[in-house]
Amino acid sequence: MAFAPVPRASVSDHVFGQLRDAIVSGRYRPEETLPGERELAAAFEVNRHAVREALRRLQQLGLVRVSQGGATRVLDWRVHAGLDLALSLTQSGDVLPVETLVRDMLEMRACVGTDAARLCAERGDPAATAAVVRAVEEYAALAPDLPRMAEANIAMWRLIVSGSGNTAYLLAFNSLVAGTLAVGEVPPDGRAAELLDVAGHRRLAAAIAAGQGAAAAGHARALLTAPVTTPATPSGREARA
Repeated sequence: MAFAPVPRASVSDHVFGQLRDAIVSGRYRPEETLPGERELAAAFEVNRHAVREALRRLQQLGLVRVSQGGATRVLDWRVHAGLDLALSLTQSGDVLPVETLVRDMLEMRACVGTDAARLCAERGDPAATAAVVRAVEEYAALAPDLPRMAEANIAMWRLIVSGSGNTAYLLAFNSLVAGTLAVGEVPPDGRAAELLDVAGHRRLAAAIAAGQGAAAAGHARALLTAPVTTPATPSGREARA
């Protein structure tokens, strides 16, 4: 396979990116062996250290396995990779070859957020739940400025997920909000139905503050499953209060 020589700046990044894309796109199949370090260094016109660093990063993402004797075998990303792969691709402007990935990530977001809201209501201490209530009012005060509301919305959900006491949910949340939901970009006006529902957010905060787990989960799911649209929201649209 022919690879394009890379510029001298960020050499390892370019090697890593080209190999990653070749694996994710299926040009290298699972269990196929990558060329050796010397061959890759010659193909990319870089030194072997850059190739070695790129292979190390591929292994960390679950894309390859370095076998005894130095052979590097391709792994099936659908079995071995995690959300870090989606983040890596987003940061480079690429996406996974899955047509429904944005939808899939939004569904995951809804699942995590719904249960985190329930747990925050049931486990959160008074200081944590009071912080959620304040964050909702700070978010509400920004209506109808969608970009600023979106930023405040992330801060609010971070408090809810932290208040849930679930470290796995917090790590998943970090992945979901990095690089704009990890895949592509869902602009704030595409989430207008969710972001402009100030009343829904206040109901969520009230349920959390009252320790009502089931109600908090219901309000969270209603918000996080609101329709995602592509047209821009007309300026001057009022928030639902």
